[in-house]
Amino acid sequence: MNILYATSEAVPLVKTGGLADVSGALPPALREIGLDCRLLMPGYPAVLQKMGTAVVVARFSGLPDAMEARLLLSTLPGSDTPLYVLDAPLAFTRQGGPYQDAAGQDYMDNAQRFAVLSQVAARLASPDSPLEWRPDLLHCNDWQTGLAPAYLNFLGRPVPSVITVHNLAYQGIFPPSTVPRLGLPAESFSIQGVEYYGNLSFLKAGLYYADRITTVSPTYAEEIQREPLGMGMQGLLATRKADMRGILNGIDTGDWNPSSDLHLPGAYSLRAPSGKKRCKQKLQEEMGLDQDADAPLFGLIARMTHQKGLDLVLAVAEGIIQRGGQLIMLGTGDKDLEQAVRDTVARHPGRAACFIGYDEGLSHRIEAGADCFLMPSRFEPCGLNQMYSLRYGTVPIVHATGGLKDTVEDGVTGFQFQEAAPHALWLAIERALSLYADKAAWKKMQLAGMSRDFSWEHSAKEYAAMYREMLDQRADGAP
Repeated sequence: MNILYATSEAVPLVKTGGLADVSGALPPALREIGLDCRLLMPGYPAVLQKMGTAVVVARFSGLPDAMEARLLLSTLPGSDTPLYVLDAPLAFTRQGGPYQDAAGQDYMDNAQRFAVLSQVAARLASPDSPLEWRPDLLHCNDWQTGLAPAYLNFLGRPVPSVITVHNLAYQGIFPPSTVPRLGLPAESFSIQGVEYYGNLSFLKAGLYYADRITTVSPTYAEEIQREPLGMGMQGLLATRKADMRGILNGIDTGDWNPSSDLHLPGAYSLRAPSGKKRCKQKLQEEMGLDQDADAPLFGLIARMTHQKGLDLVLAVAEGIIQRGGQLIMLGTGDKDLEQAVRDTVARHPGRAACFIGYDEGLSHRIEAGADCFLMPSRFEPCGLNQMYSLRYGTVPIVHATGGLKDTVEDGVTGFQFQEAAPHALWLAIERALSLYADKAAWKKMQLAGMSRDFSWEHSAKEYAAMYREMLDQRADGAP
């Protein structure tokens, strides 16, 4: 099968969130199992600088706002995955990030910028594609490529399309006056199309016109069909239930491997787990905590926002410390929460520590050195840190939502709590502290988590099976 995978970001070229992790990992994993999957993404300055040698393989005109573009063919760094880069300087050559300027404001022409990306994706999947290589299926991601299934629909649906929702909260909403500027027919602006409460929504377009919808975990696929996580889209999603599937993300098991992780002071594994003790000792030393091998050490790595539940952790921090525990927090976000974290640390020298910002190496050392990992997100489409924790023998304590519910087995590999409230989190922490006192039972839970396989191969096989089912239906004449 030939798969064109359209995305607005991918590691190691450019990243703002989990979409980049998936886009950088899934296409290579699909190629590993025999599919010819190729990426299409914008030519931001960072992408043009970091990609390898490229050749011009096509040119496009007649794009939204009369933009012109070149299509460059390279490979995704670190793999043999073909990479199509859309070099449209008027759209993508900016001084800030992919979606916002240096001051954190959305670019005023984001609708046109990502309509260009979506339209090129649709053209490459149509009979008049300028390329010899033709996809059997178009896979889009989030609102930035959400218009591609709409454009494809008005080209006669030459191939089936999939859209993956990584986070429904981002919907790509623009004024109705934008519609004619993007080359969409007037009839598309209706409830049976791209219209969403009087505006244009790129994501609504994808959810309406794509042949299939996927999300990044089975539970999230269920949650977004109702309030509050449906975020206004729940009615449409419920009507498309038969076409929707949740496929859990994988993790990079090469980068996140305690037996070969160069960020760690010592290696360990499922068969030789003793090195984890040294990781804890050195983490306590690095973060200025008391050298206490028996203290249950709780770690947190997250954006410091309401969604990530950091306020819940701060509400129970005193209890953790009173019970002899220690707490390390890493992240950045809301300034009020950042200050509350600093205040907590100041009140408990030697028992609490923080790093406001982001440090990749430290994130690995926290995963390895902590005994428990706190992940109380109010919602979490998939989540990665809980899977890193399991792989590193660090017991996760999670809110039972989205991918957290799907990956952490309560009482077997970690602990879940049902309500996003301090008392519910505290009850889960008390369960963890009770088990921690029983060293044999604790080790059993650690090893159970380390034995789980969250590699991308499993996810890739699920996607491949879905693609095959779609193409078989198309061959049989099914809608």
